[in-house]
Amino acid sequence: MQIPDLYSRIREEFAKVVVGQEQTLRLILAAYFSRGHILFEGVPGIAKTLMAKTFAAIVGGEFRRVQFTPDMLPADIIGTMVFSQDEGKFRLHRGPIFCHFLLADEINRTPPKTQSALLEAMEERQVSIEGELNLLPPDFTVFATQNPIEYEGTYPLPEAQLDRFMLRIKVDYPQQNEEVEIIRRYDKGFDAQNLAAANLTDLGIPERFGELMAEVTAVQVREEILDYMVEIVRRTRGRRGIALGGSPRASIFLLKGAKALAALSGREFVIPDDVVELVPHVLNHRLILSPEFEIEGRHPEEVIAEVVGSVEVPR
Repeated sequence: MQIPDLYSRIREEFAKVVVGQEQTLRLILAAYFSRGHILFEGVPGIAKTLMAKTFAAIVGGEFRRVQFTPDMLPADIIGTMVFSQDEGKFRLHRGPIFCHFLLADEINRTPPKTQSALLEAMEERQVSIEGELNLLPPDFTVFATQNPIEYEGTYPLPEAQLDRFMLRIKVDYPQQNEEVEIIRRYDKGFDAQNLAAANLTDLGIPERFGELMAEVTAVQVREEILDYMVEIVRRTRGRRGIALGGSPRASIFLLKGAKALAALSGREFVIPDDVVELVPHVLNHRLILSPEFEIEGRHPEEVIAEVVGSVEVPR
């Protein structure tokens, strides 16, 4: 398998810029090799944007960053038809969505109409403009960020939009030793705005994305593991304290992500630990707790842990 060696190289390159966050990198790669999208959630200043930029620089392919604002229009993302005086006809002016990696920064700061401009691209990897279909790269990936503590001037993502994200990764503050290492690097001249100085190696993964995906697809999943995934998701439906549970899309993402994690670990088969590692990040943005649980101060992660603990682990 190529993927384990590739993972080792990506990890080495990633560590040149980002301190810690090894688990986050595993999850990013699991989503990438599942053709999924990621929603990063965390307070400002904890390297959400830096992680996305670094990952894109290592993997290769075109990276675009869009700062979402209240006055942004769908055409600002997908593009529009513009009349060319020289040619005497309309031609497509492509928006920033035409890339391999799109960073939708502070996605909840733009109205739902503009947020929805991403839906077709995220689901179909294509963009419709004036009735014309424009294809995006097979590995097109959206990294979106949002601040969990700011509510004024924001537009919470609707459930249909949240469901398009394979994972919601909650990024927390670094450990003390990690934060010391971060400021030590800055003391020695590191500049997050100048990634070129980090001498990251472009691994050119988009060019061989198809063969790498074939490795992930070939990973075997026992029937008992399939039942285990589905049972976990099904137990979030109709459960006390959960107003809305996971859909079949959650089960599909669990399957794809678990196969990707197995491939990253150099295994040709999925084990229950792969599923358990993914479950919180696949389900935490899909569950809506009942008012009763919200009043009690319960959190989705806590409920998910209870659900996982209630399902027998296959041997």
